[in-house]
Amino acid sequence: MKSVTILGSKRESVGKKATKALRNAGLVPCVIYGGDETIHFSSEEKAFKKLVYTPDAHTVVIDLGEDGKFNAIAQDMQWHPVRELLLHADFYQIFDDKMVTMEVPVVLEGSSKGILNGGILRRNNRKLKVKALPANLPDFINIDITEMKIGNKKYVRDLRVDQYEIMHPDSVVVCMIKTSRTAVADTDGEDVEAGEVPSGQAENEA
Repeated sequence: MKSVTILGSKRESVGKKATKALRNAGLVPCVIYGGDETIHFSSEEKAFKKLVYTPDAHTVVIDLGEDGKFNAIAQDMQWHPVRELLLHADFYQIFDDKMVTMEVPVVLEGSSKGILNGGILRRNNRKLKVKALPANLPDFINIDITEMKIGNKKYVRDLRVDQYEIMHPDSVVVCMIKTSRTAVADTDGEDVEAGEVPSGQAENEA
């Protein structure tokens, strides 16, 4: 999985007054937990752009200079209720030999037969929660929808691999091709000309 580096400075004062002073200075108060000790630090708001304003999933390297570097994942972001302003960020420290759980995006590729025939793509889950060692965390979960016809669905059970565990039941639908008023019947052979009956259909209607 790709990683984003955030530069910051460790902070000793963690009260409301100190937190307000940080925000007034354009800094974001942050905390790292999950390790031997909870670490409080601050960072410039612009340092979070590559982490926040992207659909991709990333791990984070928090660089506190002389106070060390910490591998982590973003756990919680608190935003101002009106302004687009990051108020606080929580990070969870990760270790090479310990499993970690996080959400990763679902990426669809290919031109679905069902969509070409007028069907509608419905994305039930744009992200899925996975559990793995940090080295095995995927950047995304890829689904090839090329062979999907109208009425077809992709379930979590179709996406299972050995490298990571998807933390959802097998029966969860990730995406599907729904029918529509303009949809035409899917065919496996050559395209059917207007007014022509697909092979086998006449027998079924007889």
